[in-house]
Amino acid sequence: MYMEIGCFVSCLCGWVLNCSTLATEYWVISESASVVLAAGDYYSNLWMDCVADTTGVSDCKYFPSMLDLPVFLHVCRALAVVSVIFGFWGAVLALIGMKCTKIGGSELANARVTFAAALTYMASGFSGMIVYSWWGDKTRSEFVDPYFLELKFELGAALFIGWGGSCLLICGSAVLCYFSGRESFPKRFNKPPRRPPTYMTARTRRTYMLPGSSRRTTVIIPASHQSYIESRGSRETGGRRGTQESQSSRSVRPILPPIDSAV
Repeated sequence: MYMEIGCFVSCLCGWVLNCSTLATEYWVISESASVVLAAGDYYSNLWMDCVADTTGVSDCKYFPSMLDLPVFLHVCRALAVVSVIFGFWGAVLALIGMKCTKIGGSELANARVTFAAALTYMASGFSGMIVYSWWGDKTRSEFVDPYFLELKFELGAALFIGWGGSCLLICGSAVLCYFSGRESFPKRFNKPPRRPPTYMTARTRRTYMLPGSSRRTTVIIPASHQSYIESRGSRETGGRRGTQESQSSRSVRPILPPIDSAV
């Protein structure tokens, strides 16, 4: 129960951090300080571009048309929203299936609901990790490219917050998935020990069992060898009978008649 509570708190904190990045404006930032009077900060996020001057006054402008945006921005928006939605449903399922809430039915049903919550949290964490990693890689590649002549940006605070939140989601959901999976599917995790194998000697054709095993091995002899075994057995039987008869003839002595003294 305490392990479930710790994993749930970790996942919840990661989901809150990922939600906060959607409203954060500093995904990427660029400073222009060539002239003191014209010095300002340029920053942007998923929804708008902003500029701030030295006096602290900022002006933001939303992207004009969704159909005119690049595919990269559409995919990042979709994955960010999907991450938030998965995190919400993961929290709902976790509250239903955890042992401390006692909302669900039997222990097996609660364990399976908790396992579903862990998978949902993991999907949320991976979706967020893809967004922030992809955005950060694009920003880095443009910054180090000498042929990129447009304004170059650096990594903003939202990316680092998103990376931290995604790591919390993935780690918490992985631990929760392991412990809830052991209770949800006990037959797969708690397999019976394998019995030791048997072995057979080629000379006697007998089956010997290793210690601790009760299973016997059936030996199937080909038809070509059965006639040989039968003939060999008959010869051994005949030889034993002849030996017994010879021994019995040697052991029996002739009985002589008694000698009459008068004769």
